[in-house]
Amino acid sequence: MNNQHQEVSQFKARLWWALFLIVLVFAGIVSRLAYLQVWQHQHYVTESDDNRQQLQAIAPTRGLIYDTNGDLLAGNRASHILTLVPEQLAGGRGSIDGVLAELAQVITIDEGDIKRFKRRLNQPRRPHSPVALSFQLNQTEIAQIIVNQHRLPGVRIVPDLVRYYPSDEGFVHALGYVGRINDRELAKLDSTNYSATEHVGKLGVERYYETELHGTVGYQTVETNARGRVIQVLDRLEPVPGKDITLFLDAQLQQTAAKLLEGKRGAIVAIDPRTGGVLAMASAPSYGANQFVTGISNANYQALRKSDDLPLFNRALRGRYPPASTVKPVIAIAGIDSGIISRKYSIWDPGYYQLTEDGRLYRDWKEGGHGRVNMHKSIVESVDTFYYSIAHLMGNTPMTKYLALFGLGQVTIADQPEAIKAVLPTKKWKRANRNASWFRGDSLNLGIGQGFLSATPTQLATMAMLLANKGQWHQIRMIKAIDGQAVEKVSDIGRNDPKQPVNIELKRTSDWNKIHNAMVDVMHGKKGTGRRSGADSSYKIAGKTGTAQVLGIKQDDTYDAEKIAERFRDHGLYIGWAPAKDPVIVLAVIIENGGGGSSAAAPLARKLFDVRILGAMAEEKAEEKAEEKDGATNDG
Repeated sequence: MNNQHQEVSQFKARLWWALFLIVLVFAGIVSRLAYLQVWQHQHYVTESDDNRQQLQAIAPTRGLIYDTNGDLLAGNRASHILTLVPEQLAGGRGSIDGVLAELAQVITIDEGDIKRFKRRLNQPRRPHSPVALSFQLNQTEIAQIIVNQHRLPGVRIVPDLVRYYPSDEGFVHALGYVGRINDRELAKLDSTNYSATEHVGKLGVERYYETELHGTVGYQTVETNARGRVIQVLDRLEPVPGKDITLFLDAQLQQTAAKLLEGKRGAIVAIDPRTGGVLAMASAPSYGANQFVTGISNANYQALRKSDDLPLFNRALRGRYPPASTVKPVIAIAGIDSGIISRKYSIWDPGYYQLTEDGRLYRDWKEGGHGRVNMHKSIVESVDTFYYSIAHLMGNTPMTKYLALFGLGQVTIADQPEAIKAVLPTKKWKRANRNASWFRGDSLNLGIGQGFLSATPTQLATMAMLLANKGQWHQIRMIKAIDGQAVEKVSDIGRNDPKQPVNIELKRTSDWNKIHNAMVDVMHGKKGTGRRSGADSSYKIAGKTGTAQVLGIKQDDTYDAEKIAERFRDHGLYIGWAPAKDPVIVLAVIIENGGGGSSAAAPLARKLFDVRILGAMAEEKAEEKAEEKDGATNDG
């Protein structure tokens, strides 16, 4: 009995311990359940949502670029981008090489694309955001990827808009282009605003107005299945598209300039003297911008980079050329306005100039000389000895002072970031760069636009504008309007205005007329150096030709182009405006190794003047006829 009682007691004790353990375990389960369902509810809801929801950045649509007449210069076209989401790959990021190998069996993948993909993969990004592998898939490639989608988890085809330039050739040096964002650019850009953007402005207008053109990133929350495929869009914040910009650039004039430069090396810059707007900016040889948007092949890029003709080089903004005789009107102004010579100053030209008796002969272009030469004749016939004489009298300082007033030695265009200053050689400059003193012979060379002096075509066009406007300055710029709002200066959109020349005020305003009359006779006078290009024109043109020596000629030698390699022949230059009174266009034309400015550059300028002026006249006449017809109809 005692044993039976003891057994019952032990059983009850064990039962109570078992019950206690059951209650304890149940309490633990309940408390854990309460902890998960109540106290940690928000955390695990968020974790759950993260598994089925993703926040995706949406790239804004890049703003469009139009010419002054509303013609499209830079737009966007539909494209399909091949992307990978590393977090959704089978095996995670470690399986990327395997997926790439699988893809290579489906479509052709360029080694350069793979290298760039891996660089982008290591850049900061949001989880589950796609990383671009290949741009501009064709329809065949898209179909092949879709058919094999079941064995390519994490591989997506994303529709996109990419930059497109309708007029591909001849515009890139004015517009610039967009290209894929590189590591250096990524470090400077707003990582949030560019989180879904693959391209950025690289050069020119596209680069300078990147902020306006890009827009603001948008976002969407999407629900996905276990394989990462989007089931539905839960929420969406639309991106703000970039602003459309309008340039002063005239597409017809630009195309004409590019066509005139075909087969040549050189540049043409045209400016509206009434506004400072750039009407045309062509550099030759050129290249197509579209090939850079989605990624140029290494072979094609190396061909451009290694070409002896330097198609990648923007001659209009960065080409440094001796301005030669195109500066003679400015040197003449410097002489008379500074009072160093009188307005009736003249010399006898025997065909050369000497600083000292039996010294070096500084030769004129015309053997035997021009006889008695005054300021008017010196500009019309481009007499070198006249400018040797006044440069000798002036020395360096007065000449460089006036040349600077006309824009030389400084960046004169506001919104082209690649523009350079070139060289305006002062005494201080020569000491710093050549470790030498300024000599009288240096002044003589400066007086005819040679020696150390160099200028870009854009600077020469600026100089022409100031001559045409009788000293009145307008900011040289590409931009005309942003989203229809006129832009008078780049400071209107929050940029710093670059340093610019002040208006030039001569002691006697009538001196402007003397220079203008002489430059008109260059084009229409009986002995004007540009008379052939000005002949039979229905409007008056003012201009100045120039021939820049490239190869030094020994004292007793004569220049013979036929005996000199083509790349060592003279450059041909021209500056001018039309009509001579109330001008609507100023031009600077440079043809490398083309020979004389009167034969190589001035004829091109005449054709551009005709396009701009006669084209406008034709439109005005058509409008007048239409109005007369409407009036007659209304009267009837």
